[in-house]
Amino acid sequence: MRKTLRALGASALATGLVVVGAGAAAAHVTVIPDTTDAGAYALLTFGVPHGCGDSPTTKVSIQVPEQVVTVTPTVNPGWDVEKVMAALDEPVDDGHGGQYTERVAEVVYTAKAPLPDGYRDALVLSLKLPDAAGDTLVFPTVQECAEGESAWVQVPADGEDGHDLELPAPLFELTAAEGDGHDAPAETVADDAAGSDGSAADGAASAEPADGSDGAPAALTWTALVLAAAGLVLGALGFVRSRPKA
Repeated sequence: MRKTLRALGASALATGLVVVGAGAAAAHVTVIPDTTDAGAYALLTFGVPHGCGDSPTTKVSIQVPEQVVTVTPTVNPGWDVEKVMAALDEPVDDGHGGQYTERVAEVVYTAKAPLPDGYRDALVLSLKLPDAAGDTLVFPTVQECAEGESAWVQVPADGEDGHDLELPAPLFELTAAEGDGHDAPAETVADDAAGSDGSAADGAASAEPADGSDGAPAALTWTALVLAAAGLVLGALGFVRSRPKA
């Protein structure tokens, strides 16, 4: 009986620790990308789940990794948004014949009305992910409140679990990009080609005369000759009958 109670107590304690750990992780400011494919365009959603203790949130400043040059913040009706620029050491090709001479170093959202503790909001950034599979993108984020602030800037060391940190920075790892799906599947191309060939063959067949149509002129000629001959015979007989007898 005592062993059973001890087992139940240990199980309950373990469950309690798991729940507490999950709650702590859920309370962090986090980033959720809609894709982690290296080189892809992505929407990053930063979740702000609570205030600083009981104090409401007034500002959220998201630092952008140096590998990222341009960022488009999504407008949130409850916040004013500002991009903080920084000069680049060397210009970067913008892909349209121009160059970037500065990058977005930080995006700052300022609440139009303080976000109360116990209420959540989401801030979304649009950007092109670096083409570097295996790299980790870190977005140190400072959450300012009416009283105090929380600096979500801690990065786990090698082998360290980020959930063990008190104020972990939002981050994620880039993965190898998969096919973008713009190329048509091989079987579709093959089907299209077969359809085109079939259409061409059908067109060629329809351009040819129907069976027997090539002999139509000859048949008409022979019919005319027969009728002409019959006419000559009948004419001759009529002439013979109409001649007066001697």
